[in-house]
Amino acid sequence: MKLKQLESVLGDLEQFSNPKVELEQYPTGPHIASRMLYTAENSFGDVSNKVVADFGCGCGTLGAAATLLGADQVIAIDIDSDSLELASENAADLELDIDFVQCDIRNLEWRGHVDTVVMNPPFGTRKKGVDMDFLSMALKVASQAVYSLHKTSTREHVKKAALRDFNASSAEVLCELRYDVPQLYKFHKKKEVDIAVDLWRFVPKRNLGRGI
Repeated sequence: MKLKQLESVLGDLEQFSNPKVELEQYPTGPHIASRMLYTAENSFGDVSNKVVADFGCGCGTLGAAATLLGADQVIAIDIDSDSLELASENAADLELDIDFVQCDIRNLEWRGHVDTVVMNPPFGTRKKGVDMDFLSMALKVASQAVYSLHKTSTREHVKKAALRDFNASSAEVLCELRYDVPQLYKFHKKKEVDIAVDLWRFVPKRNLGRGI
């Protein structure tokens, strides 16, 4: 599937009608989602025929993109039952086979093989450190790679934590993107705001018997 086609399909997915601010629910737009997964597949071969987990799946955009790009299995995980219901409906509309799991990522107990984790975690503006909780768990679960979005302003902190604390063998910013945050919540004063975000690729250190 070509990049423009992937972006077009993702653009038809239903988004949050009543997002929950405490969970920092912001949709991953089709522009970013398509480029994130397209890069993972076409530059690194981390999607097709792989087991992919979508952490904090929200509306299911990243998981849908992984499925459309030929993932062998996609597991979409979110703490919020309303998000999972919406993501499931989106998958059904596209006739995609995705497994959905309701769980707090921070309490995830995984028994199984995952090649690649993709995620747009909360930035940690409401609950400090939650972005690092997601990254820590992703690097425990993935055997091959983790793709994640983080504020560009946190770049040095993210890199240091990944390499020093979270067992990453490499942490690379693939590109800087403009994340369009629409006016979703009452405290938003502007119709939309662009936030600079980094698309990261982390490679976990190889561990025998990986899986938690």
